Amino acid sequence: MSAQGAKVRSGLDVIVRSIPPSWRKGRVGLVSNTAATTADLVDAARALKEAGANVVALFAPEHGYRVAQAAGEPVGPTYEPRTGLPVYSLYNGDFAPPSGVLNTLTHLVVDLPDVGARFYTYMSTLIHTLRSAAAAGIPVTVLDRPNPLTGVHVEGPVLRPAFRSFVGMLPVPIRHGLTLGELARLANSTVTDLNGEVEVIPAQGWRRHMWFDATGRIWVPPSPNMPHFDTALVYPGTCLFEGTTLSEGRGTPTPFQVIGAPWMDGDTWEERLNRLTLPGVRFRSVTFIPCAGKYAHQTCYGVQVHVTDRDVFQPVRTAIAMLVTARDIAGERVAFVRDTVTTYVFDHLVGTDQVRQGIEAGHSWETIVSSWQEEEAAFRRKAEVYHLYPE
Repeated sequence: MSAQGAKVRSGLDVIVRSIPPSWRKGRVGLVSNTAATTADLVDAARALKEAGANVVALFAPEHGYRVAQAAGEPVGPTYEPRTGLPVYSLYNGDFAPPSGVLNTLTHLVVDLPDVGARFYTYMSTLIHTLRSAAAAGIPVTVLDRPNPLTGVHVEGPVLRPAFRSFVGMLPVPIRHGLTLGELARLANSTVTDLNGEVEVIPAQGWRRHMWFDATGRIWVPPSPNMPHFDTALVYPGTCLFEGTTLSEGRGTPTPFQVIGAPWMDGDTWEERLNRLTLPGVRFRSVTFIPCAGKYAHQTCYGVQVHVTDRDVFQPVRTAIAMLVTARDIAGERVAFVRDTVTTYVFDHLVGTDQVRQGIEAGHSWETIVSSWQEEEAAFRRKAEVYHLYPE
C-alpha cells in the first residue's frame, strides 16, 4: 500500500509534505516508535529527517523504540543506528523526558499509534510529555492518527480520580472514541497542570465512523501483543483479564482473543456464554499453551472470542459477562490479583472498584454494566468540543 493508495493520510503523512521552518532551524525531539509510520511504512524519525526536520533526540514509550519489549518491562536508553539518534526512555519509572535533554530542545513532536482503549499506555505517555513540555515552555505538536475502533463507539465506566494510574490518567471511558490528537486537546484543556502550547496535525480523509480497515492503511503492530487489527477489536474488554487469575492469552498467537486457565472448563464456558446471545460475538472452546505470561508452558482450557458483527459488539460488557459466567463455573478460582496490599490491578484497568465489588457480590452482569449508560452518554456530549473529524 503506497501513500497514494491509502484513503487516509496520518498527521505524519501530512507534515512531511511541508516541514515547518522552525523544525528545520530548531532542535526537535520526537516521542514515537517504529510502529508510527507513513503509509509507505517509513517510521516517523526517518520520514521527518528525510523531509528536512532537525530531529535531534528520540523518546520511546512502553515496549521501546523498536516495539520489542514485553508489557511492563522497563525500557532503557539506547541508540537508533539508522538515524544516528539517541533514544531516551519514557518507561523507566519517571515517564517524562529527562530535563537535561528537554531543555536543549525547541520543539517536541508526538506520533504514537494508539488503539482506542484508555489503558493502552501511549495516552499516558502523551500526558506526561505534555506536562513536561508545559513546565519547560516547549511547544508540542501531535501528529494524529485514526482511532482504529472508530470515533463513534464509546463504552465503559469513566475513570474515577482515586484509580488514576499509568494505565488510566484521564476521566474517559475505557473505549473513549477519540484519537490521540483529540485526547491531547481534552487533556490540555481539562488537566490543571498542562495548558501548554499544543498543536494537532489532523489526519486527512478519516471520518469518525471508519474502522481501521476502511482507511486503506497497513496494520503495523503497535506493541508485541497487538499483532492484528482483530486483536484491537476485543482488547478494550479482554485486557481486563490481566487483573484476574485467568490468562488473557499473552504468549499465544492470539493474545486477548483466547482466555482461560489450567483449571477452567472451556466446554461449559462456551455453552454458557453462547446461551447469553451477546451482540456481535460467539465463543468457541479452545485449549492453548502460553509460552510466556500466566501459566507459561501449562495447558490452559477456555474460550476464544470471535467477533461476528463489530458494529454491535460491546467488548467491555462482553468481558464482564465472561467474568461473571466464569465465576459461576469455577468459583473463587476466578479471582482478582493485587498490585499492592490494598489495590487491585483490575480496579485500575476498569477505573473503579464498583465493578469488581459487584462481581464478588454475585451481581448479574446486566446489573453491573447498567450503571454505565448515563456516563457514556454524558461523555459523548462532553467530548464533542474536542472532535477534529466529522462522522
